[in-house]
Amino acid sequence: MSAFIDAVILSLLEVRTRINSSETALFDSYSLGEGGDISSGFDLVAESILFKHLKTFGSFYSEESGWMTPCSDVNIIADPIDGSDNFSSSFPYYGVSIAREIAGKTIDGIVCNLVNGDVFIRTSDEYYKTSLDNPILKLPVLPSQNPKIGLFEKSYEHPDLIKILIGEKFKFRSPGALALSLAYAPLVKYVLFLGTMRQFDIQAGLYLSQHLYSFSDERYILLSPDKEVFERIRLIVEKEYF
Repeated sequence: MSAFIDAVILSLLEVRTRINSSETALFDSYSLGEGGDISSGFDLVAESILFKHLKTFGSFYSEESGWMTPCSDVNIIADPIDGSDNFSSSFPYYGVSIAREIAGKTIDGIVCNLVNGDVFIRTSDEYYKTSLDNPILKLPVLPSQNPKIGLFEKSYEHPDLIKILIGEKFKFRSPGALALSLAYAPLVKYVLFLGTMRQFDIQAGLYLSQHLYSFSDERYILLSPDKEVFERIRLIVEKEYF
């Protein structure tokens, strides 16, 4: 692994240890973060840990504090806790999203599920899944043989589209952590998101799953490992919803 990926793994291990502690201050609320949400103690603790380990590898831009060092040609874009509401509700689907770019081009993307330890990594040379419990292991990210569900993030904001998808027999879940869902896109039937596009939420996940059938603009994101599923859902969204 590169020095940057090694540092990321160390930071993720420390984040997992800290947020799994019994510190009550983790659940305190603070000011409005750069991404538009109120930062919690666990967001800021995770941010501090990531910054400590990664600040030497590029300028650091976080969903909580914005630019923590001045923007440069090498930038690290981080969502310290993806799925903050899930974590605060003890719902086991939350993690960390980190992207690194040079001259505006993403060269590293890492998304970690802090609950089960899954870590998805793509660099300019490799794409694999590993685990916080055994980060030396590198496993290929293989599509599921017969996925039954998709992931439709923020589905509750789009009741009309829900009705159409259900009518077309497209089952889905809405787990509430967009970066994680984008990383898991190769393993499910599809991932769909309609809403505000924030760099912290999507940059690493889209880079990880760039090999899938994909569409992304300011209105929606759609990913699928299946060309037919991708085309059917895109037609629904374009022709019957917008």
